[in-house]
Amino acid sequence: MNFHIRVRACALIIENDSVLLVEFTDEDGVHYNLPAGGAEPGETIIEAVRREAKEEAGVDVEVGSLVFVSEDAPHQSKSGISFHSLSLMFNCNIKNGSIPHFPSNPDVNQTGVKWIPLSQLDNITLYPNIKEQIIQYVNGELKEGHFINEFELEEQKILK
Repeated sequence: MNFHIRVRACALIIENDSVLLVEFTDEDGVHYNLPAGGAEPGETIIEAVRREAKEEAGVDVEVGSLVFVSEDAPHQSKSGISFHSLSLMFNCNIKNGSIPHFPSNPDVNQTGVKWIPLSQLDNITLYPNIKEQIIQYVNGELKEGHFINEFELEEQKILK
């Protein structure tokens, strides 16, 4: 089977020991994501990060270094995903004067934009489940450009 790879641009925004996340509510309950989405044709990945941060969290960002690369492949996943995706997560800083807020044109299931304290990450559902990697990154334990195989994350969750 061949799968087209969707490239996702993601903004990792950390301030005051909290991470800015987008809240979604659907049939499975409440979960959170980084401000993120697919790069559009003719758009650079950096342009996509800026656009997604603005569209989902209402903020203008300066895009820094690539922090994580995450792959989710249908042929390896037990979660039933139907598309192959590669997520590029960049360290971002909110530009002066830009304040996170709920967008005027949110995604269908988007219910909020929230600062979640790093100490509270274990209390939420985050997709992809990179809570541990975020903490390790903030603590200087992970190098930038760290690769995350989401199949391995699923396996770790099952084993715990």
